[in-house]
Amino acid sequence: MAEKILSPGVFTNEIDQSFLPATLGPIGAAIVGPTVKGPVLIPTVVSSYSEYVNIFGEVITSGSDSFQYLTSHTAKEYLRQGGPCTIVRVAQANQTRATSNVISSTSSGNTFASSSMTFAKVPTGSVVGAPDEITIGTVDYSFHSSSAGLTDTSTQIFLDFPAASGTTTTTTTVAAQFVLAINDAELAGTTNLGISASSAAAVVAISGSSSGTSANLTVTTGSGGDTTATTLNFINPVNIQGGTTTSTQGTLFTLEALGDGPIFNSTSSLGTDHILTALTSSATNDHFASGKYGGRANNFRWEISQRNLNKGTFTLLIRQGNDTINKKQVIETHENLSFDPDTPNYILKRIGNTTRTVAVEDSAAYVKDSGIGSVIFPNKSKYVRVSSFPDSTKTNNYIDANGNVSTDISDSASLFPQVGSGSFGGSFAGGVFGSEITHPFNFYLNDESSLGNSQGIDVSAITSGKSAYPVQSATVGGGYRTALSILKNKDEYDFNLLFLPGIIDQAGAGHNGIVQDAIQLCEDRGDAFVVIDNGKLTESVTNVKANAAARNSSYAATYYPWVQIQDASLGTYRFVPPSVVMAGVYHFNDTIGQPWFAPAGLNRGGIDNAVQAYKKLSQTQRDTLYDSNVNPIATFPGQGVTVFGQKTLQKKASALDRINVRRLLIDVKKFVARSSRNLVFEQNTSDLRNQFLNIVNPFLEQVQSNSGLNAFRVVMDDSNNTPETIDRNMLVGQVFLQPARTAEFIVLDFVVQPTGAAFPE
Repeated sequence: MAEKILSPGVFTNEIDQSFLPATLGPIGAAIVGPTVKGPVLIPTVVSSYSEYVNIFGEVITSGSDSFQYLTSHTAKEYLRQGGPCTIVRVAQANQTRATSNVISSTSSGNTFASSSMTFAKVPTGSVVGAPDEITIGTVDYSFHSSSAGLTDTSTQIFLDFPAASGTTTTTTTVAAQFVLAINDAELAGTTNLGISASSAAAVVAISGSSSGTSANLTVTTGSGGDTTATTLNFINPVNIQGGTTTSTQGTLFTLEALGDGPIFNSTSSLGTDHILTALTSSATNDHFASGKYGGRANNFRWEISQRNLNKGTFTLLIRQGNDTINKKQVIETHENLSFDPDTPNYILKRIGNTTRTVAVEDSAAYVKDSGIGSVIFPNKSKYVRVSSFPDSTKTNNYIDANGNVSTDISDSASLFPQVGSGSFGGSFAGGVFGSEITHPFNFYLNDESSLGNSQGIDVSAITSGKSAYPVQSATVGGGYRTALSILKNKDEYDFNLLFLPGIIDQAGAGHNGIVQDAIQLCEDRGDAFVVIDNGKLTESVTNVKANAAARNSSYAATYYPWVQIQDASLGTYRFVPPSVVMAGVYHFNDTIGQPWFAPAGLNRGGIDNAVQAYKKLSQTQRDTLYDSNVNPIATFPGQGVTVFGQKTLQKKASALDRINVRRLLIDVKKFVARSSRNLVFEQNTSDLRNQFLNIVNPFLEQVQSNSGLNAFRVVMDDSNNTPETIDRNMLVGQVFLQPARTAEFIVLDFVVQPTGAAFPE
């Protein structure tokens, strides 16, 4: 397909006339699908399976059972031969991530543990600077209808109460503002005040549930001039902070998990030895709706292990979420962090503050980086970033020219976090998922009625009317199509294979739209090949044949049937779609051979970790499948499960209906385009043309010597670079290739002759 020439660059065309290198080596695959944890829709390169598990997790608990996503199985198959591999986790983009506040040292204040409030009179709209109207513990507080005149915000609370007095209202205004005011003034240690009905309804009555929200409380006001005291009892005792023991001084900075979802959440309570307690959820769209999270190996916590006030530094540890105070499991250490922006150990420089979100421009999705304000520091921590860092936290010029703490610093202890993990054990909270995560997880994809749910990702909303590469929303297929839109940028994301395990072509509009986008992506890039699955576990040969007929592309291939493999992490066996094991076959083929070798046959197509194929195909079934461009996975006695086909989904008979030839073209075009990039903007002379020939010819000679080509010819001279062409600022070349074909059909004649007959010459 000809490329549109608008801006400077290297452009490649294909001319298929086959009808009737130093090589690049393995560049890597892109695997798109759900994972246990990790960043959503942010393409991430991993070099080993252990690195994959560290970032994206492995085993997930769903109810009382544990599973692995097909994504992790596919990554493991591919990465057995080494990396790199690009992983794109699918889900709804730009959801709230889990955070944790690191606070400063404590200083003087008041803390009361009280289970009641006593009102001396009913607050009304006309009261400003009124006498004490509420007593909490031993502290008296007054309510005000205006912020004007407030002199002591620790005991004076601004409330916009209804102006009318002596009336009865069933609205929630007073209760809602009361609750918000108490919280905003930091007088309550929790947002759940749990207020019950008053014992003196004529004065103040608050009724409803104990959730502390305006939607669940009803307030009845009595006479504004009534000074009768009444007591409101708390359903659950809470800490009311106000003015004589201790109170925190505020947040120094906020850490945010780099991964998405509630898996990083933990409750604020601690168990024995400071174990983070598990948090349950009943939300229907919760990733762990019937399970628990918090205090697991997949989440983490922070700790300040030491600080040096003489130097203005401290050490931040990231610990594994399931460790204890006695057996700490430190997974990352950041020593000698500083709040001084002029030092190399400045916390934003050492940890990073980059937020990565999905944005859309010109109908294409891309990853957008932002920081705190206009300053963006790359994320160097593997687990967290600094998401909030107030200017008041900075300790500019903390150390003077003599190396001492500046005399301008009055209380250095209050400028830095205390040693320890804060009040909540260094736990994180607030991570959520969007509406595209559903439950239960349909891991095996056997149920026809559940195919709109691929491993807990809702893909059912895609319709044929959607255009390719749509904007991310709750109706575009669980993030798959947005992921493919992001991967369209071949200048940023380099891969030559694409896998979408769990997406089944012809299984429904959602799956079909994703497969179509995947094929379109590879055709538009021109440098990647996609392996698709086109049938459920129990799909018949007839249906698979019909499904394959709906596609026509030399940039895609499909296989049949499913294969059983061992899930070593869970000690069980499971059937997986063919694309899962084909990731390992392709990479093995490229590692011991070349991309232009066929990933099939007993030498390079054996699936060594296969327990069995779901169906043992007969010769007739293999013939039917191969004639329909479906590559059979055969089972041979004593030789195991083997890939026995290498056709693309191209319907027209040509060299490009074979996988090895298509991947040869991908490899050659990628090398030539990349190697020629440094020629752009050079003087268009015969020297420049010779530079190109000196790059391309040796590469193609090596491809030929490695059995990729029978013959080739490269033309870049005056014949195709005429004066008119040069005046248009173009450099034109032609690369003629005769790909080496594979021996797929070996025909042997056995001729029986009579005794004494002469053998033919």
